[in-house]
Amino acid sequence: MKRTGLLSFIIIFTGIIFIIRLFYLQVINNTYNKPTVNNSAVKVMYDYPERGYIYDRNGVLLVANQLSYDIMVIPREVKPLDTLEFCSLLNINKQGFIKSLNKAKRYSTRIPSTFLAQLSKNDYAYLQEKMYKFKGFYIQKRLLRKYPLNSAPNVLGYISEVNEDLIKKNPNYQLGELIGTAGVEKTYENILRGTKGVKYIQRDRFNKEIGSYKNEIYDTLPIPGKDLTLTIDSKLQQYGESLMANKRGGIVAIEPSTGEILAMVSTPTYNPNLMVGRERSKNFTKLYLDTISRPLLDRGLQAQYPPGSPFKVISALVALQENVIDTNTSIKCFGGYRYGIREEAFMRCHCGTHGSPVQLNKAIYRSCNSYFSNAYRKTIEKYPTPTDGMNAWSNHVESFGLGNFLNNDLSVGQKGLIPDGNFYKRYYPNGGWRAATTISNAIGQGEILTTPIQLANMTAIVANKGTYFTPHIVKSIKDKNLDSKFTTLKQTTIDKEHFEPIIEGLFDVFENPNGTAHWSKVKGIEICGKTGTSENPHGQDHSIFIAFAPKDNPKIAIAVFVENGYWGSRWAGPIASLMIEKYLNGETLKPWEEQRMLNGSLQDEYNKQLIETIKIEN
Repeated sequence: MKRTGLLSFIIIFTGIIFIIRLFYLQVINNTYNKPTVNNSAVKVMYDYPERGYIYDRNGVLLVANQLSYDIMVIPREVKPLDTLEFCSLLNINKQGFIKSLNKAKRYSTRIPSTFLAQLSKNDYAYLQEKMYKFKGFYIQKRLLRKYPLNSAPNVLGYISEVNEDLIKKNPNYQLGELIGTAGVEKTYENILRGTKGVKYIQRDRFNKEIGSYKNEIYDTLPIPGKDLTLTIDSKLQQYGESLMANKRGGIVAIEPSTGEILAMVSTPTYNPNLMVGRERSKNFTKLYLDTISRPLLDRGLQAQYPPGSPFKVISALVALQENVIDTNTSIKCFGGYRYGIREEAFMRCHCGTHGSPVQLNKAIYRSCNSYFSNAYRKTIEKYPTPTDGMNAWSNHVESFGLGNFLNNDLSVGQKGLIPDGNFYKRYYPNGGWRAATTISNAIGQGEILTTPIQLANMTAIVANKGTYFTPHIVKSIKDKNLDSKFTTLKQTTIDKEHFEPIIEGLFDVFENPNGTAHWSKVKGIEICGKTGTSENPHGQDHSIFIAFAPKDNPKIAIAVFVENGYWGSRWAGPIASLMIEKYLNGETLKPWEEQRMLNGSLQDEYNKQLIETIKIEN
């Protein structure tokens, strides 16, 4: 009797457990009732959201959306059809038809995928009346990007179809969906894309649609992507692009007080609308294969150049911090700096001081190689070994964001190169190197490489007297806070007091009649800057210029690189001063200089290089 009672209790208890579990699964947690995309009794329809709009810092629309249409296919539902008529309607050949259909089958026979993307409104109007003939195919609305200003493609980027490898890694995407592939579109993809809506349609055993699944309880509406406001000033951006027409190079302008990027120009450039529509792949291939002009290379972020004379600012600041020079330290320059007994151990200088005493201020505005070579050498030789000296020197230099990725919100970039003691130990494993061996570093040559954005950030740091915010391209995100790393103030290893004499020297680059940029002076604006010439073994030297303005309470810091532009004051200097004037005043009082830059071309120089390259290859 006891055993019978125990058995009854176990049966009743087990039954209660099953009832509770079934109630939980079917009523409380009905996850298992939710249809899957592989459920043959349920058809899944996606409703794609509107991608977020992109504006410049002043509310000017940079990226919008335009309506397009995709031909979708569910391979298992395709019935025999008039292939020739279908291909004729879509303006494709039979081979293209077979290729697209097989691709869809490989992806899934049950899940819809894109058969042909991005039809125009005219194509859609003509096709929709005939689609009933082609079972398994249907038309789906899709939003594409539109670029109203035809500007800043390197900043904005573009979107393209996801590939199968990405789908395997991220199941949130389906074949034929679009994803940010470059620029802001890539960096802020998760914010811009939004969330797609889903609709489930019930089908009977004859595969006929009979209505919504479970009274639409699992259906969801699309959630639009969030809008972005960029830090870019579109007028300044377009102005920079026009000044750089028929030239190769990059311009980066930053607001020192915030780290916001005001302009990021890269030339040669292209129309961003080329990356939209059915011709996108063809246009991309053409741009990609242009290995001469390289329009897809963002020269402001990816091109690495020796910084030349602008780097002398860093050499001076490090020497001041290491207390090996002061503002009264004086040297005499006799046309160059000798650092060895061999004839070639002589660094030429064009400061024109002719043996008269040169102190820090004059060294900056006359750009004296001898002065900064002495300062560099004293810095390295302050320490017991060259390795220790180089490590101390490079630690200071890297605190300016040089030689490292800036940890910004841009999709591409290069870190450049700032050598340290270990770098030279690898090249001289048995020793034998010293400060004189690396003396070219003092004037921004040697092994040093920088990008325009790094030099623009360096200039902003000098303007701020030692502090900076990480450069960034997004000013605000709708209903979302900006990443705190862009609002956290950073500090260099250089004391604030050492920046004052440097700024005075940079001011005299414009103000002193013997300053290297005196002819780029702008009436009514106090500009501080430095000309530069970057040595180039493959043709004419590069023209470089850095500047910030106004001198007090700076609003803009800028770096300009013009490839094969001869010297700093020939191209880069005038372009920088024009952009500063345009940004601060809204216009320029030097129309003759403006026209010279707008109409000026270095194409003959580039053609000459191309001819020389062909000769070498042949």
